Amino acid sequence: MLRKISKDQIRVRIHDRIRHRLHGTPDRPRLAVFRSVAHIYAQVIDDSNGKTLAAAASTDKDHKITGGNVAGAKAIGKLIAERAKEKGISKVVFDRGGYLYHGRIKALADAAREAGLEF
Repeated sequence: MLRKISKDQIRVRIHDRIRHRLHGTPDRPRLAVFRSVAHIYAQVIDDSNGKTLAAAASTDKDHKITGGNVAGAKAIGKLIAERAKEKGISKVVFDRGGYLYHGRIKALADAAREAGLEF
């Protein structure tokens, strides 16, 4: 009997392949994105020290953002860019997390660029 591989297992394999090429440094950290059906999460990570420098999510209590649509992804992109700017971060490496650069992932990236992040 053939074993069916789930879409999430395929995404994780793609993400592992991407992570071999991407590495966040203190001067150019990694902007990592994770999306679920209902929410979207973004983190700015310094991989050399293993520290998360800034984070934004649609599950934040202080912001009423739904992350299951493109509008929510744009809001999170703007929010992560603002929080990164507060920490003095202007250049990042974008890690799409194994997802296609389309829809909510693209909307988050475009909003972060418009808010001042360079990648």
